[in-house]
Amino acid sequence: MDPQAVIAKRIARELRSGMLVNLGIGIPTLVAGYAPPDVQVYFHSENGLIGTGAIPAEGMAHPTLTDAGGRPVTALPGASTFDSAISFGFMRGGHVDLTVLGGLQVDQSGHLANWMIPGKMVPGMGGAMDLATGAKRVIVAMQHTAKGQSKIVKSCTLPITSARPIDCVVTELAMIAFSNGQAVLTEIAPDVSVDDVIAATEADLVLSHDLHEMMI
Repeated sequence: MDPQAVIAKRIARELRSGMLVNLGIGIPTLVAGYAPPDVQVYFHSENGLIGTGAIPAEGMAHPTLTDAGGRPVTALPGASTFDSAISFGFMRGGHVDLTVLGGLQVDQSGHLANWMIPGKMVPGMGGAMDLATGAKRVIVAMQHTAKGQSKIVKSCTLPITSARPIDCVVTELAMIAFSNGQAVLTEIAPDVSVDDVIAATEADLVLSHDLHEMMI
């Protein structure tokens, strides 16, 4: 299975009816496509929309309906639009139940770096800082390595997004939770061994007493 699909399908299992959910740019946007059919969540886009729907059919895109990354989206019946001040109020006020963010690095204490690579042009932090700090639960969706180097590290070398640790990271190899400054390996992907995960991870991992295979 495609690594990004593995990540998105596993995170989709964390969705619960009634949640207000914000999906970041990149792999996180795929999560909506795997939401269980019996689960009704409200997807929030930080540029001012609650009730984000699927990508529109060709020729049906509306120029004012986009996600935070500028991609065309649809609005579901009952959707709400509002300005950025209200949108960031949702995020900063603790009203977002779950945010799924992309990541460049996560350290073994759960600190996230996801907005800038020094020396490269970037559009800005966007809502990453607000979401990582204000959402009730923060999950990071990213691939385990980049160019052969672990993205789950002992200490981030890239600028930190928030002083608050994330709750967990899901990669194509594993699900790792963060508690009391430790990185706890809780799930491994099908056909992946614990040794495979440890070999691909720079950070020190603690094995959960309930370590089991990821359901996707």
